[in-house]
Amino acid sequence: MTTATPEQATAPVPPRPDPVRKKRRRVDMRQYGILAALAVIIVLFQVLTGGRLLYPGNVSNLIQQNAYVLILAIGMVIVIIAGHIDLSVGSIVATVGAVAALSMNSWGLPWGAAVALSLLVGALIGAWQGFWVAFVGIPAFIVTLAGMLVFRGVALVLLTGGTISGLPRAFNSIGSGTLPSTGTPDLITLGIGALASLALVVQQLKGRADLRRLNLPRERALSFVLKTAIAVVAIMYLCYLLAYNRGTPIILIILATLVLLYSFLLSRTVFGRHVYAMGGNLYAAMMSGVKTKWVNFFIFVNMGFLAGLAGVVSTARAGSAVASAGGSFELDAIAAVFIGGAAVQGGVGTVIGAVIGGLVMGVLNQGLSILSVDAAWQQVIKGLVLLLAVAFDVYSKRRTGR
Repeated sequence: MTTATPEQATAPVPPRPDPVRKKRRRVDMRQYGILAALAVIIVLFQVLTGGRLLYPGNVSNLIQQNAYVLILAIGMVIVIIAGHIDLSVGSIVATVGAVAALSMNSWGLPWGAAVALSLLVGALIGAWQGFWVAFVGIPAFIVTLAGMLVFRGVALVLLTGGTISGLPRAFNSIGSGTLPSTGTPDLITLGIGALASLALVVQQLKGRADLRRLNLPRERALSFVLKTAIAVVAIMYLCYLLAYNRGTPIILIILATLVLLYSFLLSRTVFGRHVYAMGGNLYAAMMSGVKTKWVNFFIFVNMGFLAGLAGVVSTARAGSAVASAGGSFELDAIAAVFIGGAAVQGGVGTVIGAVIGGLVMGVLNQGLSILSVDAAWQQVIKGLVLLLAVAFDVYSKRRTGR
């Protein structure tokens, strides 16, 4: 048996590390890793293309060409967080596009009513699939696989002539139009950027103040300031590029609205908490009183609604409806969600992450196209990026577990 010496007995006990301070020093690799990857990809292609990637026209095209992926990714991340998958969204895009074109060209509806009808059709398709998943108990993989076949067939039946074109200009502007411009540079676009930057700073400061008030862990001040400054610079630079092109794309306003709305839905509402609870532990969520059947039902109604919106946007940008529209859209959306940090098992993911994942895919497509890389190699590269993203997710979980 050993006894303490007088020096040891009187020696001050080293203070235990403050758990809050310890958490402050840790960097969330899953949160910042995808942002760093997007920045690296942009810089890489900016160098390889001789500065052409960030030409104002190319930036505007990047937003408009990838709008459908971003819209679908916002809905798909909710589906995947809940532990499901949806393979039918590409076929729904084709079906809704056909309905939109027919309603304007053959049924005589004004373009606004045609858009409303298209969104309703998308929501009804989602309700149909949600019924089988939620109340009958058929796995979402099987239901949406059947939906992929069924609604692709419906699109072919509706578009017996192959293509419907000659759509109203106001409708086409949804996918390819811009807000009214004041000239070059467009002051409206610069003003939108300034307001968005101010709103971001206020929101970040409020969130940090709430954490301080509740005595919860916060990221270090330097990291917080640096992150916010980079975000403001990125917003203003994007608006600067758009101001010297044609102004703010209409679809960018739609996307920004969706990001804000669905970020609030997932993080600030009971429905969002229930979605995360079901993805984390379905049995525990059921025992806690979560009405899992109705949550699953509305998840697919929402996915159908957003797929309908993506169908409207893609049809408007193309200026016509074709039965082959939406091919591989579901794979692009799923890839964007996983690249953006969602967990394969469910329970993890954010709307912002899914959007960033979609931008990664979009920048890859844009950069490789500018470099005239063969389409086959583009598929290879995108597949490898998806694999690396999921591998990074697995590594992050193991590192956190240790």
